[in-house]
Amino acid sequence: MFGTHLLERRSKPERIADQAWQHLVSAVNNAGDSIRDSARTARHSSAGFAGDAGDLVESAAEEARHRASRAFDALAGRRPALPWTLLIGAALVGAAVGWAAGTAARAAGSRDRALEDIEFVDVNRPDSPADPTDPVS
Repeated sequence: MFGTHLLERRSKPERIADQAWQHLVSAVNNAGDSIRDSARTARHSSAGFAGDAGDLVESAAEEARHRASRAFDALAGRRPALPWTLLIGAALVGAAVGWAAGTAARAAGSRDRALEDIEFVDVNRPDSPADPTDPVS
């Protein structure tokens, strides 16, 4: 209560200066918040870029190590190992394709046999069951 009476007795220029000071402090605090937000956003986006660049460098380094190891083995006269996974995978794919082709060929062959089971009667044959010269009894 005592402080409120002192503020009311100030002169008009003092009150205006106090209001201006409060506006300035408020603006600096708001600007500080927006600067902090901008810095935080920049830090997150730069961290994303750095992470992507780190992944790229890591994969390039891994490839370089792999190539250097293979070059060292080649200079030492060692042959590279057979890619067993690739060979087994190719064999399984070949077996599946062969099985599918065999099944399709059997299905096509059984359809042809169904046409061969049809018996055609030749009416011009003398001992034919449908001989036109034979009187019907």
